[in-house]
Amino acid sequence: MAIAKDNIHATNGKPELPVRDSVAEAVQFKKIQKRLTQQFENIFPDKLAPKTVVIIPSLTMDEEILSKVTGVNHYEERLLCMLMLLRMPRTNVIFISSETIDPIIIDYYLHLLPGITGYHAKRRLTLLSCHDASARPLTEKILERPRLIQRIKDCIPSDHEAHMSCFIVTEKERSLAVELQIPIYGCDPDLYDIANKSNGRKIFKECGLPVPPGFEDLHSEEDIIEGLTKLKQQNPALRKAVVKINDGFSGDGNAIFSYKGSEKVIDLRSWIKERIASQLKLVATDLSYPSFLEKYKSMGGIVEEFVEGLEKESPSVQCRITPLGKLEVISTHDQELGGESGQVYFGAHFPASVEYAAELGHLGLKVAEVLKSNGVIGRFGVDFISVKEKDGWVHYPIEINLRKGGTTHPFLMLQFLTDGKYNTEEGKYYTSKGHLVRYYFCSDNLKSEAYRGLLPHDLIDIAMLNNLHYDGTSQEGVMFHLIGALSQYGKLGVVCVGSTPQRAREYYAKIVTVLEKES
Repeated sequence: MAIAKDNIHATNGKPELPVRDSVAEAVQFKKIQKRLTQQFENIFPDKLAPKTVVIIPSLTMDEEILSKVTGVNHYEERLLCMLMLLRMPRTNVIFISSETIDPIIIDYYLHLLPGITGYHAKRRLTLLSCHDASARPLTEKILERPRLIQRIKDCIPSDHEAHMSCFIVTEKERSLAVELQIPIYGCDPDLYDIANKSNGRKIFKECGLPVPPGFEDLHSEEDIIEGLTKLKQQNPALRKAVVKINDGFSGDGNAIFSYKGSEKVIDLRSWIKERIASQLKLVATDLSYPSFLEKYKSMGGIVEEFVEGLEKESPSVQCRITPLGKLEVISTHDQELGGESGQVYFGAHFPASVEYAAELGHLGLKVAEVLKSNGVIGRFGVDFISVKEKDGWVHYPIEINLRKGGTTHPFLMLQFLTDGKYNTEEGKYYTSKGHLVRYYFCSDNLKSEAYRGLLPHDLIDIAMLNNLHYDGTSQEGVMFHLIGALSQYGKLGVVCVGSTPQRAREYYAKIVTVLEKES
């Protein structure tokens, strides 16, 4: 985003603030961010310290691509897992959403809180809404509402340290942080492009990881055609290639090109040029080729080989770089990808296979070292395509996400509810009871036309009657999210926790069976 001229504006006699997207705003943000280090050192470790966390679950990304995500506004509800912070008795939470969230959904989350009554938690929870159902990013809506911003500020007690927790940090979240005068636990947006598809490939190479053959920093249709041509010439057996916009979401910035029919072609480049529009299969539904190309031109992108193998998995590793510079492996997952192209995120198993979970952690730390050297802090994830060869698994890194993702909220729910920790070297998660190991299967994409019309009240009633809820005593069971999307879109999310991977999957099968019967 272009940065405006460096100047300052005053608001209704209040302290002067820099003009949005100005150099002055970026400078002030960096000053505010310095307070995060002090908070992390003194406030974060103390569960009894008075503090306020402002949750901004905005998916501040390309609006056209986001509009293709069914029930996209309800994806804000995934960060309701952060209400579990209320288990700390002197912590306040302010949660802002596009639309008002049904009270029964809030009650459902508060009921899960270990060791805290619902009454005590509600006194420390503030829910604010923009009352705006448009598909635009939430943060953009908040910035248009100065009275709402003032309300957020008024809800932060004077004796509390405060910070923002966001799904993603862009220039818009930076502007909001400066308006609120509180830091964000996340990456400075000036560094966001360091992990886009093109720069991610460069980081992987710097780490010595086996990057799929390909080309980065492309911007035009001619660049795509040239890249596809060279890939096929270098590997005549290649059947498919992936074309990716630098900044995509859940695979919706990707497209698959098939070389089918090119086996005996003499002029390969001309053949590709003639068929690029017809044989490039876009992952995003209803996104036209001209629109995809326009985004590719403006954002840039890559072309790389489609990794194939007889035994292939799609694992990921989630890491964190703390404000104090410590590198941590948070979790590993085996993702389930689907759709016609196999590029759409459907769900995940936690942890990743014991065959390679520890190795994924080590690879994640290599990437973390490079990101840290560039000033990155906060959570990030690395996605891989892993192929089993004779000598073991080969992990091809394909993407870095400098934000929360589809595996963030399920793990946070498990961690908040069990107070446990992921053992990186063993690739296992242990609860606070020490000897108990837990697994889960999660999905954001449990959907059926038959589910349409089920209200949040209906879902909770069905769950209670069929013993489909999380049991804090056994530390097993089911947790729902995306509940608000159920009635209109027939879609919801689940986290199924079990003492074995099989038991977690059995919970999921039971949910599907019960919902089919009840609906």
